[in-house]
Amino acid sequence: MESGDGFVAGEVPRIDPKWLIDPKQLFVGPRIGEGAHAKVYEGKYKNQNVAIKIVHRGDTPEEVAKRESRFVREVAMLSRVQHKNLVKFIGACKEPVMVVVTELLLGGSLRKYMVNMRPRSLEPRAAVVFALDIARAMECLHSHGIIHRDLKPENLLLTADLRTVKLVDLGLAREETLTEMMTAETGTYRWMAPELYSTVTLRHGEKKHYNHKVDVYSFAIVLWELLHNRLPFEGMSNLQAAYAAAFKNIRPSADDLPEELAMILTSCWKEDPNARPNFSQIVQMLLHYLSTLQPPEPMIPPRVFSSENAILPPESPGTSSLMAIRDDIGDTPKANLEDRSRGIFFCFSQCY
Repeated sequence: MESGDGFVAGEVPRIDPKWLIDPKQLFVGPRIGEGAHAKVYEGKYKNQNVAIKIVHRGDTPEEVAKRESRFVREVAMLSRVQHKNLVKFIGACKEPVMVVVTELLLGGSLRKYMVNMRPRSLEPRAAVVFALDIARAMECLHSHGIIHRDLKPENLLLTADLRTVKLVDLGLAREETLTEMMTAETGTYRWMAPELYSTVTLRHGEKKHYNHKVDVYSFAIVLWELLHNRLPFEGMSNLQAAYAAAFKNIRPSADDLPEELAMILTSCWKEDPNARPNFSQIVQMLLHYLSTLQPPEPMIPPRVFSSENAILPPESPGTSSLMAIRDDIGDTPKANLEDRSRGIFFCFSQCY
């Protein structure tokens, strides 16, 4: 029996052997982030700096089976898609724990970058350039029939030079189907498309029909944040924001924006998913708007964040997971794990 998210009861998930890595060659360093289902660490693999995502296996047999299926699905999707605005997949292993290894992005999350800028906002050109990076990543995913379902600033990372945004975390992504029901209320409420919101709020896991246009709505909310550097739906809780968007058709204000940008925003967050543009159209609209702007001013050398020169607080709880050493790794004293300044790394196979 298959659930709405593609989990087949009794099926033993498998990973293509060519993507399996030897855990003995993994070295785990400081934790750089965490989400509801995983923690991510800075690490090394074959002398390459990497991000090591360690997925929580779950506590019950049902939860373990579901997490394993989701893990294998994520690995399969990561191995299928390659794009300069998608985090580069390096490999995975399922034992002794479920691990996804990707390139290490030292610029931190888009969320941290913007919070550190406040009360200032991004220059309009910089905001649109970042939005283009995101739109191109989403265009690539959708061209492979993949819906992300959790597009938000926590799942967007910056390169070390702070000039390029890359999309991470396919933990909630899935392949689109025209007939299969999919899980409602998937993602993070504040950025969630209205059609994802369940009318019975507490019935998390309810199944609904929706398509790739849920990502277009989420993109619009992220674009609004890029342009304003404020939290969307200010003064509301995450749940209140989702309810207001779904049942009162409330959106953040685009009144203070240039007409062309406002049109892009409002078209992307329309209530009717079929009326929203696709990401190929969005890329063209952003490129056209970018062509109307003045050339950029000389850039100030960027400040580079890394675990060796700045320890930032972990991400807020949520489903983001590629911003993410377990606090309980083996018997390693926690004090040693906190010693970031000396760049200490521990052999993954010894930890487990």
